[in-house]
Amino acid sequence: MLSEKDLSKWDGTISADEFREGAHAFSEKWKRICHTHNHDLPLWSWVSCLNPPLFTSHEVDGYLSLEKMCVLRSDKIHDEEAGHAVMEEPNCLENEERIDPATLVKQAAQEVHYYDFHAVYSSSYRIPMLFFRGYSSDGQSLMLDQIEKDLPPSSVQVLTDSKWTFITQQEHPYLNRPWYTLHPCGTSELMKLLLSDTSVSGDKVTAEWYLISWLSVVSQVVGLRMPLQMAALYQM
Repeated sequence: MLSEKDLSKWDGTISADEFREGAHAFSEKWKRICHTHNHDLPLWSWVSCLNPPLFTSHEVDGYLSLEKMCVLRSDKIHDEEAGHAVMEEPNCLENEERIDPATLVKQAAQEVHYYDFHAVYSSSYRIPMLFFRGYSSDGQSLMLDQIEKDLPPSSVQVLTDSKWTFITQQEHPYLNRPWYTLHPCGTSELMKLLLSDTSVSGDKVTAEWYLISWLSVVSQVVGLRMPLQMAALYQM
């Protein structure tokens, strides 16, 4: 995508073609890692949108999707005081022990929430944007105050301090329904800072590595973890 000699002049954005290329490579590598290392993680996959809504123009014919990530929330007093939400390990953490979700649901004083995440290309900002929605086991959408209770305590502070991680609600570009999203303001500056000061193999910053770097940061805000092997593949 960008050679090292160009990084000093790079503005931190990517093209629609680069996003599409990186998204396909990212999803395939995620699947291989989960299979190879027996991670019981939800899979990122490319969703093709061959028939976009009438009168709507998209530079990219799809988006990256990870759906039905499970968050196990405890209503016990000490957890409420700590503002702690427990991620269901089979879906969210790097733990190979498999737990029956039905067992988790039956546990006392616990509520299960689900989250869908979509990485969508923004033609206006020329960067990926993270769209997400939360819902309960009965399909009822979660409000922002409920979502904030599911976030790691550190994320709440980040949302307060960082301009580019401000959560807002807007219409999903492909689904035409209101979803929450991390505001893209400042993302290009962040990516330029991350990638202009990194060492990558082949003297290039690839579109795939751009997405891995971007998602490794934004995923921490929403409590979604990535397998360490995703980044380790690029450590030479």
